[in-house]
Amino acid sequence: MAAKPFLFAKLRKPRNRKLFFMIEQQIPRRDFLKTVAGAGALAASGTFPLQAAKKKEIPPAEKVAHSLFESLTEEQRKEIAFPFDHPLRKKVDNNWQITKPRIGQFFNKDQQAMVDEIFRKIHSPEYADKIVGQVAHDSGSKALEKCSVGLFGEPGKDFEFVLTGRHCTRRCDGNSVKGAAFGGPIFYGHAAKGFHEEPNHPGNVYWYQAVQANRVYEMLDGKQRETALLGRSRGERGMKTIQLTGKKTDLPGIRVADLSGDQKGEMQKVMSTLLSPFRKEDSDEAMKYINANGFDNLHMAFYKTEDTGKDGVWDVWQVEGPSMLWYFRGAPHVHTWVNIKDQA
Repeated sequence: MAAKPFLFAKLRKPRNRKLFFMIEQQIPRRDFLKTVAGAGALAASGTFPLQAAKKKEIPPAEKVAHSLFESLTEEQRKEIAFPFDHPLRKKVDNNWQITKPRIGQFFNKDQQAMVDEIFRKIHSPEYADKIVGQVAHDSGSKALEKCSVGLFGEPGKDFEFVLTGRHCTRRCDGNSVKGAAFGGPIFYGHAAKGFHEEPNHPGNVYWYQAVQANRVYEMLDGKQRETALLGRSRGERGMKTIQLTGKKTDLPGIRVADLSGDQKGEMQKVMSTLLSPFRKEDSDEAMKYINANGFDNLHMAFYKTEDTGKDGVWDVWQVEGPSMLWYFRGAPHVHTWVNIKDQA
């Protein structure tokens, strides 16, 4: 004899007769029996769901960005909110305002606090304070008040927060932009002690990245250096600066595939150093796309004609792969252009 469905059998016990009757009165009998029998079958098979599947967790920065959007007045939305497919969302530059209103004048104190929190949460805890300080310093303010914000789409659908200013383009998208690390191209830089920095870039928040990159060059032998050290870099040409080629070979500089094991290890450290200012989920996504296109297909190039102080410590260099570019221009001060995608 087949075993009775567990749930149905339990409900037929005397102490549950009243409960059985109450439920049956609320649901048509035929539908109720189907429901009970189905649930019993699931329980007997060991697959009875205890609770509904959890919704996908929204990252902390995106939660705040959603709250910022919901806090906007109708007048504010007219100034800084756009459809998700608006072309302005994809732009990146070294010194620009994505919208006219400045944070310090446009948002109330609570909204300004939300913008500050979003910006900090898209960076790693170790670097957030330094980067807020860099943006404030370069824009001539106490915090982010001279930057501007654009919001694209709406929470619950495709949505992206973009903050821009001098030496700053950052994004918070909750993976709304498919196949693009950081939600699209970003920019960071710093002019620590004036427009023309000294060769060792004292006080520059990002110069440590160039120090790590130069360690790779120091490990190269003579022939490798001939391949890696080039004349003049690509320069800055707005959106063209971050164009991707899709090429696995014949990119500027030396290919990682042509490095020795210890040299490749140093290249891994370079990528870790470059990603260190950013939150883990963005860094992990960036490396996922880079590795999917082959870490060995990355190329590293250094540029001798843009050497501040002529000291042989290369201020301008880049890492480029089939669908990524990290262009570090350290002369006369640091400008860095970043674009990483799953495919060019």
